[in-house]
Amino acid sequence: MNPLLDKLHPYPFEKLRLLFEQVTPAPEYKAISLGMGEPKHPTPKFIEQALADNLSGLAVYPTTIGSPEMRAAIAGWLERRYNLPKLNPATQVLPVNGSREALFALAQAVIDKDAKSLVVSPNPFYQIYEGAAYLAGAEPYFINSDPARNFGCDYDSIPAEVWQRVALLFVCSPGNPTGAVLSLTDWENLFALSERYNFIIAADECYSEIYQGEPPLGAMQAAHQLGLATIDQPYARLVVFSSLSKRSNVPGMRSGFVAGDADVLKKFLLYRTYHGGAMSLSVQAASIAAWNDETHVEQNREQYRAKFNAITPLLKQVLDVELPDAGFYLWADVSRTGLSDTEFAQRLYAEYNVTVLPGSYLAREAHGVNPGRNRIRMALVAETAEGLEAAQRIVQFCKSLNK
Repeated sequence: MNPLLDKLHPYPFEKLRLLFEQVTPAPEYKAISLGMGEPKHPTPKFIEQALADNLSGLAVYPTTIGSPEMRAAIAGWLERRYNLPKLNPATQVLPVNGSREALFALAQAVIDKDAKSLVVSPNPFYQIYEGAAYLAGAEPYFINSDPARNFGCDYDSIPAEVWQRVALLFVCSPGNPTGAVLSLTDWENLFALSERYNFIIAADECYSEIYQGEPPLGAMQAAHQLGLATIDQPYARLVVFSSLSKRSNVPGMRSGFVAGDADVLKKFLLYRTYHGGAMSLSVQAASIAAWNDETHVEQNREQYRAKFNAITPLLKQVLDVELPDAGFYLWADVSRTGLSDTEFAQRLYAEYNVTVLPGSYLAREAHGVNPGRNRIRMALVAETAEGLEAAQRIVQFCKSLNK
């Protein structure tokens, strides 16, 4: 067996299962889960219909590069959403089976396993970043999110000798679980570091379409605004990942894309051709319909806004929590309850049958601290009524602790 598999940590939801293993939740309450970030809003009917109308695609082997129509739909969406100049659909975009598998696969394609490379990751983080680094033969280097910086990371704190070993940097903006969004200044700094030390930036933007105020700045958009998307080397060392799962409520369709540096994507396409990452033509047809429509996205975003505006003030009564810039998580500090994040999650489940995810499960001890400790992540993915019920139970639980 591959010895690198022994470096992998249990997934957060496996840890949560073990935490709850000996717990029987209060039977008078119906179970409500805020633990997993799985969208619960209904899939738009027109996407379902597009999938059903194109089931004949199941009889055809798809190409890894995707159909010209699929690549054109992705390029068109990027141009409209981020006000980008014309992209080349043949070289600058590539459909993938969800951003998760592509984030993992990119590390396998770009990292030289003999170079003792480092992969920089935010902390807390999406656990795929860490697993991708280990199984590519690299080591993760965690940079902690800082509440004083609106949960941004201080990349200037990374020493030069570390940067010299970096092959890949994962960025998640909007962030999971913090909801933090990188500014143009943040991107300018990262692009300068990438040029200086010659590493690739993998920008995970799967939460980009769920936001409270202005649309979050994208990585390719930032490169364009900074004048870095030059004709001879457009989006150099930058690969952006996005997905329909959250945007269009189709997590089971496993449809996303990568876009950016054509030279990197050319090698990534070669890797994926052998890896077997082609998307079904039926899914491509449904994806084209989804990327070409914004009405359902606007309606979906309004549902999240209404939920956050109703639920956040309730929880602020008992927890230290703020409305995030974007995404569908609340990242709450439970310190004032007197419980650790794991104790809070376990007792809330036992006494009120509400599931939340301990923040320490989403982070690693780095630079002397686990930045997720004493925080919980709440995914506001259910319908508003169920989310409000969960919030009311959390308030009741916290008030019982004070008593």
